[in-house]
Amino acid sequence: MDLSQYNHLRFLGLHVNYAVFRCMALLVAAFVFTTVMLPSFSGFGGIVQHKSAIVHDLSSGSDSGMNRRRFIEVPQIVWGLNNQKIAFARACLTARMMNRTLLMPSLSASLFYKEIDLLKPISFDKVFKFEKFNSLCDGFVQLGRYSELSNRSDVVALDKGSGRKWTIDRDLDQLRQFSEDPYDAYETIKVVGKNPFLWQDHWPVSDYARVFECLVLVDEISNEADKVVSRIREIGREFNSKNESLQNGGSTESSSEPVPYVAVHMRIEKDWMIHCKKQEQRLHISEICSSKQEIMERVDSIVGFKRPIVIYLAVADSLLEDNSILEGWKEGLLPFEKKKLGVEEIYKKHSYLIQSAIDYEVCLRASVFVGNSFSTFSSLVVLERTQKMIRIGTSSPCSTSARWPSYAYNIQTDSKDKDPQRWMTNMSDTSLLAISYGSNHTSC
Repeated sequence: MDLSQYNHLRFLGLHVNYAVFRCMALLVAAFVFTTVMLPSFSGFGGIVQHKSAIVHDLSSGSDSGMNRRRFIEVPQIVWGLNNQKIAFARACLTARMMNRTLLMPSLSASLFYKEIDLLKPISFDKVFKFEKFNSLCDGFVQLGRYSELSNRSDVVALDKGSGRKWTIDRDLDQLRQFSEDPYDAYETIKVVGKNPFLWQDHWPVSDYARVFECLVLVDEISNEADKVVSRIREIGREFNSKNESLQNGGSTESSSEPVPYVAVHMRIEKDWMIHCKKQEQRLHISEICSSKQEIMERVDSIVGFKRPIVIYLAVADSLLEDNSILEGWKEGLLPFEKKKLGVEEIYKKHSYLIQSAIDYEVCLRASVFVGNSFSTFSSLVVLERTQKMIRIGTSSPCSTSARWPSYAYNIQTDSKDKDPQRWMTNMSDTSLLAISYGSNHTSC
């Protein structure tokens, strides 16, 4: 081949000069190298963005498909069910404030106040629906799984302060500090220190209520609650049929309406009585402890429900020292607890946490609920019942004729009768203090 053949080559069907062809080839090679090869060598002298800039880009959605998120991890959540729910919500709101996703926490199936090492952990998604939570709370707070982490070593510790010197302002300043550079560059912030239930509170009741709305029990637990409620209504139906038969000379009328029942969160267990007496002394008030007799008298004085009616007594059987809770009730009030109801086996096969979750659901669905305003369990039941009234547009939620009424048996009205105080949650309260530690303010 002579020189003229080298200088004129055929490329893509066109005759081009050899020098032009060589320039084109070099340009193509350079383009391939810079777009394909260079990023993989960026750690060896390539152009690399600052880590915080990368995280900012990823969190804002401009991540070129990498979809990396930032997370917050909290300690195992402990104590009773409703203290755990408050702790969980507080962790969610902390993550929200710091613009992070909360890594799915571990709850506690057992109940030990001092022996923390003996607490039996249970995964959040064994109690509440993970995907349902994220669906209902989308745009507000979100949960993530540990499998979503891209680098488990990219962690910075946030040590929660404690003691009298650790004020609300200091806690808030710490959260703000860890929301900024250099801490915001880490993929995970791991909170170490005390139980989230004891963290400082920075959010209004409405924010907590928003998180609680997203907590849906898994089907296994919800179905157990269905069985208990069905049994309560079945017994109520039997008593109503017998009563109508006696009044109408043997004839009865069937109704498609659910049979009403009253749920009483009867806090007279030994652990509660010790706690409430200490609280009364510390707060210098006498409206926390209630005896069995006081509870029975105040439930009896409630007007607005037709008798006979089943009274379900939600009580922690293992901590109960009084075996006479079914005795002494007035005519027309039909008291039942787990054993008499015939559902004891349903509860026995579950841990303390699940038993409490079932009882919570039974109380939540009751036609009338009566509880103790200093109990976290009772307070959260009333909060959810208040939300239900708000959703249906109840104009006078404190009226005795309102649907889903609640009462605090530990607080007596100003009347000469022994009426318990009507109770609803103040959803505009700026702090969860009232329902997380107890209060004699019932908003009615």
